[in-house]
Amino acid sequence: MEEFKLFDAEFKFLDIIWKLEPVNSTELAKECLKKLGWKKSTTYTMLRKLSERGILKNKNATVISLIKREQVQKYESEILLKKSFDNSLPAFLAAFLQDKKLTRQEAEEIKKMIEEASQ
Repeated sequence: MEEFKLFDAEFKFLDIIWKLEPVNSTELAKECLKKLGWKKSTTYTMLRKLSERGILKNKNATVISLIKREQVQKYESEILLKKSFDNSLPAFLAAFLQDKKLTRQEAEEIKKMIEEASQ
């Protein structure tokens, strides 16, 4: 499993990039000021750090992600399952659904996923 551990601020930063990419680094700094309240220097520091980790690429002032949102979600979901539910998907679902009601559509989507995963 590749390691895509992100802090909350890093995820919020990537979320902006995922929505705008490819994005000019100057425009990215403006978006981060507007959405996160970050100064330009903070944005460029985060950009440099995530580039060094192989998560982003900044070439000719154009920023793109090298990992996708789905990869991060998969990684974090697997870590949560292992850490909090002894790697048991049924235990996770039981805890998650304890005080919730699913719509018929949600139940059908989950049923379809289970059927596809068990084939």
